Amino acid sequence: MTEKVNHAEGSLKKISVLSGSWLKLIALITMIIDHIGLHLIRYIPEFNEVFFSVPEFNCSVYGIFRLIGRTAFPIYCFLIAEGTYYTRSRFKYGVNLFAFALISEIPWNLEHNNTIFYFGSQNVFFTLFLGFLSICIYERLREKPTRCIFALGALFIISWFLRADYGAFGMAFIFLLYLLRERRIAVCFIGSCITHAAWKAVPAFIFIAMYNGQRGFIKGKFMKYFFYAVYPIHILIIWILKRKYFWF
Repeated sequence: MTEKVNHAEGSLKKISVLSGSWLKLIALITMIIDHIGLHLIRYIPEFNEVFFSVPEFNCSVYGIFRLIGRTAFPIYCFLIAEGTYYTRSRFKYGVNLFAFALISEIPWNLEHNNTIFYFGSQNVFFTLFLGFLSICIYERLREKPTRCIFALGALFIISWFLRADYGAFGMAFIFLLYLLRERRIAVCFIGSCITHAAWKAVPAFIFIAMYNGQRGFIKGKFMKYFFYAVYPIHILIIWILKRKYFWF
C-alpha cells in the first residue's frame, strides 16, 4: 500500500507545473468571480435563469460564477499552510495576516451588512490568521500533547464564536492541510471529500496537485502586498457598484 502511495506521489511530479505564484493568481481570479456573482450577478434576473440542473447545482450565469468561485478558498488554505512552513519570519507573516484582517473588516461590513461596524461576522482573513495560529501552536507544543490539544481546542472555540468567513471549519482545514503537506494525494482526496462545496471544489485540488513547490514570479514587497490588498479593494469596489446600480 505504501509503495502505491509513494508511486502516486512520484507521478505527481510529472504534472507539477504550477508555482505558488500561479496558485495565488488562480485563487485571486476565482475569488473575484465568486464575489461578483454573489454580490452583483445574483440581482440581475436574466442571469438567474436556470438552463438545466444537476444534483446540488442549478446551471445559470449566477450558478456558473459561484461554481468557479468554489476553487478559491481551498487554494488559499493550502497557500497559508505552505506559507507558514516556508516563511522566514512567522511573526511578520502573522502580523501581515492580522493587519489585513483588520483593514478588510470595514469593506467586508459594508459589502455584507451595509454598515461600517458589524460584529456578527468577520472577513476570511481572520480565518486564515487563525489557521496560521493553529499551525504555530502545534509546532510549539507538539512535544507537550496535553497543552497542545488544550490550546488548539481553545483556538477552535475562539474561531467558532468569532464567526469569520468559513469559520472554525476553515481554520481546521488549514491545519489539516499543513499536517498532510507531504502527502499531496491525501490532501486532494480528503480535501475534495470534506469541503463545504463538495465536488465543486475538485478543480482547486487539481491545481494543488499541480503545485511544484516553487515560489514563482511574485517577488518583492510591492507584489506581495498587492495580492493582500486586492481583497479589501475589490470588496469595496463591488460594494460601490452594488450601491450605484442596485441601490442596496
